[in-house]
Amino acid sequence: MLRWLLSCFLAASLLITGCSSSSGVSATSSQTSSSSTPSSTTASSAPKSASPSASNTDSSASPKPADSSGDPAIAKYVQLKGTATVELKLKSGIVKIDIDGDNAPVTAGNFIDLVKRGVYNGLNFHRVVKEPTPFVVQGGDPLGNGTGNFIDPASSQPRYIPLEILPDGAKQPVYGEVLPPTKKPKLRHNKGAIAMARSQFPNSASCQFYFALDDIYFLDGSYAVFGYVTEGMELVEKIQVGDRIESIAITKGAENLKQPT
Repeated sequence: MLRWLLSCFLAASLLITGCSSSSGVSATSSQTSSSSTPSSTTASSAPKSASPSASNTDSSASPKPADSSGDPAIAKYVQLKGTATVELKLKSGIVKIDIDGDNAPVTAGNFIDLVKRGVYNGLNFHRVVKEPTPFVVQGGDPLGNGTGNFIDPASSQPRYIPLEILPDGAKQPVYGEVLPPTKKPKLRHNKGAIAMARSQFPNSASCQFYFALDDIYFLDGSYAVFGYVTEGMELVEKIQVGDRIESIAITKGAENLKQPT
């Protein structure tokens, strides 16, 4: 019972809370890194990403869940049609991450596009939760405090992507909806998973991401995993609040990135 309550508490803290532009997964005040998160991030303790402004709460702007009649309307989003590999350079060394565009094309495409643009270079990790149990390391916020989103230079507006989760055994992802507890996603929150943080609105992920520091399966179906650390997980586990991303580079699969049509 205690473990279940703790899981619920942590899951809530992953949400990006409050401000019109917030986008970080912030922990509650009981978490080790809570002092690094803005007071506007009211989530309990699950990873959050940029919390959406009122403008990104319009469900009509996001693709509807896929059905048997055809593909979801995702053509307007950058996508990764295949796989890619990136190298995240920290002061302590290199972390290699495999990005899965086969099972999460929109989420993976958004991340690889931001890597290609150099958005993440020099940004800090603003949220690290290791107590009372290993949870997440979160970064990718341009503002560095858990309240930022990626501002698309083409539109001068925040860019958001829909929640994208492929149920295990399904042929295409479900968009804009949290999976029911009876369904498991193909990409799970194993230790070393990389996923997008978001607010309480499913379609509010922008640029903030987090690494799972343990198997945190209670987040499955609610947050979009899009890859896994393949080398250097021990370096991820040593990250502290304020540590910076020296650079992220695509080392394989850049040709699989497809811009919107």
